[in-house]
Amino acid sequence: MALSYKARKRWALVILIVGLPAYVIAAVTILNALGRPPFWMELAVYVLLGILWALPFRAVFRGIGQPDPDAPQTDD
Repeated sequence: MALSYKARKRWALVILIVGLPAYVIAAVTILNALGRPPFWMELAVYVLLGILWALPFRAVFRGIGQPDPDAPQTDD
């Protein structure tokens, strides 16, 4: 079942406001619990995790910046 544009926009907002900070806190906590690696390795892990968090949500974020395709067209 495909989500409507409005539903995708709302879910994207929830993901960015609630999910992303929670993911960042979890990533930093886990990395610190494992011990502080060298700077280059820590940077590589954070870059990789920064890319990986968005992959499951690609369908939600796709097209959010575009105008609503379901909105009635107005002639200006």
